[in-house]
Amino acid sequence: MAWSSKYRPVAAAGLLAGVSALALVALPSAAPAAAPADLLIQGGTVYTGAETPATVADVVVVGDKIAYVGPGGAKRYAAKRVIQAKGKIVAPGLIDAHSHPDTYIRSADPKERLNAPWVFQGVSTILIGVDGYGTPDVGKDAAWFTEKRVGTNLVPYVGFGAVRSRVLNQDARAPTPAELDQERALVAKGMCEGAIGLSTGLFYAPQSFAKTDEVIELAKEAAKRGGLYDTHQRDEASYTIGLLGSVKEVIQIGREAGLPVHFAHIKALGVDVQGEAPQVIALINQARAAGQVVTADEYPWEASGTSVDAALLPRWSVDGGRPALLKRLDDPATLEKIRTEMAENMRRRGGPDSLLLTAADKPWTGKTLAQMGKTWNLDPRDAALRIIREDGHATSVASFNMIEPDIKLFMVQPWVVTSSDGSNGHPRQYATFPMKYAKYVKAEKTITLGEFIRSSTGRTADMFKLQARGYLKPGYFADVVVFDPDRYAPKADYVHPRVLTEGVDELVVNGSLVLDGGKLTGQAPGRVLLHKPPAGTCA
Repeated sequence: MAWSSKYRPVAAAGLLAGVSALALVALPSAAPAAAPADLLIQGGTVYTGAETPATVADVVVVGDKIAYVGPGGAKRYAAKRVIQAKGKIVAPGLIDAHSHPDTYIRSADPKERLNAPWVFQGVSTILIGVDGYGTPDVGKDAAWFTEKRVGTNLVPYVGFGAVRSRVLNQDARAPTPAELDQERALVAKGMCEGAIGLSTGLFYAPQSFAKTDEVIELAKEAAKRGGLYDTHQRDEASYTIGLLGSVKEVIQIGREAGLPVHFAHIKALGVDVQGEAPQVIALINQARAAGQVVTADEYPWEASGTSVDAALLPRWSVDGGRPALLKRLDDPATLEKIRTEMAENMRRRGGPDSLLLTAADKPWTGKTLAQMGKTWNLDPRDAALRIIREDGHATSVASFNMIEPDIKLFMVQPWVVTSSDGSNGHPRQYATFPMKYAKYVKAEKTITLGEFIRSSTGRTADMFKLQARGYLKPGYFADVVVFDPDRYAPKADYVHPRVLTEGVDELVVNGSLVLDGGKLTGQAPGRVLLHKPPAGTCA
């Protein structure tokens, strides 16, 4: 019997439905193919650098960028290399807001340029040219680093000291109008070639010879080009205008020049000002409330580090540089005046027992100035002068002059980030970040682990406007540290300052492993991160 036409659509629909059901059972849709990746860091406790809680997650790197942060990275990406990070901390590479790495990054030895003291702490980016020492020839300097290669990213300043010395040598005088124009031009040059801002070290000669108005004029050149003003302020103690007077000067410079200001290694140094951290903080908060951008960095050590001559000699004695100083030391009347002022400078730093000599491979290495005075049968002042005569500016000293309440109070401020001020002979060069973690996170609980990472990564990147750095976010540059929270610890101390930190297993810089399994790979993927001035501000 023929099929009735009225049933055909129904039969056809039923057949199609059956076929569809069969397809659903027999031919499931294929899972999307995993995308290729270079690196998968799997199952770590991830801190992104933001003010958010940590999560157990994966971090995926493709090329020099972060591609993914979240769960299930292995399902989404087929990585060439997988690092198992269970039980470890995964964070953005740490950023050192103030450092002195020239011994390493400017070395003729490629191994030295890997910048191991910082790399082993988990640092991927450091700011250089601080304290006024940054060259105005920023472009030439950047080209040298790019050619020679370094292990960490570098962020340069143009330095007031370098500028002033080029124009005025070491002289204690004000510039003429023509000389001031030369200084302005050098600052503008440095900014237009990529400096992040103008740095000063007004405590140090010859910068200390400058009046405030000279500094303001040069800071205006940085302000025009979107830069900031970073300073080792004129007085962290009671040498000249006093700590509080110096803080007011920094704020004045920022206000009149019209740019953000940043206090380098903020502290209250010496017996005369210990305990003044609350007043310093009040002045800064007052300026911030009035609309100024004011920030600071800090290192977690009770001893500062400088040279013997900078700590003890009166500034007038070095007018004209070392040759002029040596002539003054050879004049009995002038020498006695210098010795008198040295006694006061020694007192404000806590006395000769508080001054630990830290230069390497010297007869005085690891001894206090008091001990060397006894060894040589000299007054500590004369022991210091003997060292200055023999070793010039090269002898470093760790000066125990800060107190814990001040250190902790500065540390918890929301506008303070981490710096090492890492200089030769002080353990902060090798161990600042793990010291902050071991002492102030684990032992004393002054801050949390999240606050430690935030103040060493994202907050720092925001402060200095480091583009696509400081956070674990897709599209950001792949600067990543993996460290063991149980093993991350400082090994350097004041007597043994050159001992590498332990506990960082991997450090990724621009997508390349600089540390792998706790060992240097020999890779030097660091870049010079140049500031881009606003359009129309550079000829």
